[in-house]
Amino acid sequence: MKFATKAVHAGLVTDKTTGAISTPIYQTTTFRHPELGRSTGYDYSRTQNPTRKAAEEAVAALEEGHAGFAFASGMAAISAILMLYQPGDHLIITEDCYGGTYRIMDKIFSQFGLTVTFVDTSSLEEVRQALQPATKAILLETPTNPLMKIADIRAITAIARQHTPQPVHVIVDNTFLSPYFQQPLTLGADIVFHSGTKYLSGHNDVVCGLVVAGDPALCEKIGFIQNATGAILGPQDSWLLLRGIKTLAIRSRQHEKNAQAVAEWLTTHPSVTKVYYPGLANHPGKEIQDAQASGYGGMLSFTVDHPRLPAQVLRKVKVLQFAESLGGVESLITFPAVQTHADIPADIRERLGISDCLLRLSVGIEDVEDIIADLAQALEQ
Repeated sequence: MKFATKAVHAGLVTDKTTGAISTPIYQTTTFRHPELGRSTGYDYSRTQNPTRKAAEEAVAALEEGHAGFAFASGMAAISAILMLYQPGDHLIITEDCYGGTYRIMDKIFSQFGLTVTFVDTSSLEEVRQALQPATKAILLETPTNPLMKIADIRAITAIARQHTPQPVHVIVDNTFLSPYFQQPLTLGADIVFHSGTKYLSGHNDVVCGLVVAGDPALCEKIGFIQNATGAILGPQDSWLLLRGIKTLAIRSRQHEKNAQAVAEWLTTHPSVTKVYYPGLANHPGKEIQDAQASGYGGMLSFTVDHPRLPAQVLRKVKVLQFAESLGGVESLITFPAVQTHADIPADIRERLGISDCLLRLSVGIEDVEDIIADLAQALEQ
């Protein structure tokens, strides 16, 4: 079955009693048992809920995994993943990652004895050099947020498998591309996760996180953590996620088409000094991207030639919305240095290139001529 068909049929006719095309919203906390020693398969909605189960099965199918797990947010999802590890364990994480990932490692899980080395995961040599005997996982963003660097998932997986004294988990944040463009588990990764708030839901109307793994034993551990800690996705939000997934393929194609056009236009603008988009012919790592993904997605970043310009652009845009988040049908523009990546120390941001001249754009599905015209008037000096 092709991807678009899988997405459309996600959660289709899960209620065998009525034959409802749309999965019902099972707004219930508990379930009646037929008799002592018998269960319908559902006991309590924290443990499992039919609406959430349909969403989890849909995401697992799209990512080609064994099982999926839906959480209350993307940060709840990554928290559950980090709970797989113990005090003294070491992780390698992409250095220009989402600010929330940096924050949770630096401020929360460091208190519980996890250590981390942030490296440029587009460099295989840096990944190799960061490995320690205590390393248990390599957590990748590819493309990265917001500099769109590309990590070679296959090559890093090969490095992880060779590690001694034990193999290392490879974990991929697939939020930017979604399973429509990239399926990390098929490339060798152990775990893939999403802020499902973004492209999977696609309409800026639900906050959620998803985790999918390929190994049944690993899935059992994640499922135990999900149930034990309880940061589950509610039935209403699970239904909204399912509804969003049905249009993922068609939305993704339009996001990418628009982003390519906007990126190419930005390269010609006199006030723009650099454009970060994997679909551009000169983008570093484009060959790797072409080998491991089927497209480039709807995210891009660009730098302008004067630090006064970001504030002007954010004030003047009309079609684009100055708002955090990404992946919705509406185009959103953000200023990473003071929004999504503010928790990363200023000297590290500057070294990475997350400067006061960098803007990040989530290109929506509006008419691309309107998007470009809006950027043009906002950038006019």
